[in-house]
Amino acid sequence: MAARGKRAREDRVMTQQSQNNPELYDASAGVQDAPHDTTQETPQNAQQAAPQEASQEALDGASQEASQDVLDGAPAVMCIRDVYKNFGATPVLKGISLEVKKGEVVAIIGPSGGGKSTLLRCLTLLENIERGTLTYGDVCVAHDDARTAEKLGSSGAITSVYAPKEVLSKARSAFGLVFQQFNLFPHMSVLRNITDPLIRVDHVPAEQAKQRAYELLGKMGLAHKADAVPCELSGGQKQRVAIARALAKKPSILYFDEPTSALDPELTRDVLNVIQDLAREHMTMVIVTHEMSFARDVADRIIFMDGGVIVEQGSAHQVIDSPREERTRAFLSTFSHA
Repeated sequence: MAARGKRAREDRVMTQQSQNNPELYDASAGVQDAPHDTTQETPQNAQQAAPQEASQEALDGASQEASQDVLDGAPAVMCIRDVYKNFGATPVLKGISLEVKKGEVVAIIGPSGGGKSTLLRCLTLLENIERGTLTYGDVCVAHDDARTAEKLGSSGAITSVYAPKEVLSKARSAFGLVFQQFNLFPHMSVLRNITDPLIRVDHVPAEQAKQRAYELLGKMGLAHKADAVPCELSGGQKQRVAIARALAKKPSILYFDEPTSALDPELTRDVLNVIQDLAREHMTMVIVTHEMSFARDVADRIIFMDGGVIVEQGSAHQVIDSPREERTRAFLSTFSHA
């Protein structure tokens, strides 16, 4: 699994660096795993193993640095600054700031009740923020009213002002959301679950919507289920349909809210493989997950949240394998992520 995640990051770097070089692009598309060496280990081989492992570690480190260099130069798809959210008198988000670059995969981990899902609901406009700013590209969704903020100070009162309806509609077209519980329309076929939002909301012509749906179902390995209804699908199949529906609108960023929490281990693997394939294709994603090994292998960056704040963030391997904060270490100690 780790090898697949490392190769995914290397593929993203190669493809982004080769967009102006067709020959290099073709080479990156053909990268495959090296065959496993089954030669019996001898003392001489054992002596060679350590330098080879060190070289591999150096290669992995160089790949991560190159990937970070590419992301550092990428434009921001989504940005929030100093965001607060309360439920009644209970603060849930306390000054969250986050920027996600084009092509970046960000995993958000942390204990239940730490604010992860609420953050996603605010980012996808299912909840309003009380204070702070939210932008998608150059579209400002919400911003602090400076005069009100100055007047109220740190009282916690609402100071964020949301953009007009037509601006919010444009912002909604920038993202897709995959829920924990699939949220498919039970009375509609798989095909209509994908095409109806395109036709009714995005005004895509029916034939074009159908063609896009079939392409995505094929990509998910579900073309043969186009006429099925959700009750005829397994949990993993339902979640793959939900991913296809989110992708159909061609979003700039895709959000996942614990996409495997309702699945058994075997079905979980199918869904995680789909998400990993999307990472290889440079889909910008923010993933709330409790799958620590998966987060380490697929994400460029991991954020650990607790108590409504970002406690720690950094590269995937740094946060999972060498966390700096004691709270992060205590949380990760409850997981096996070898």
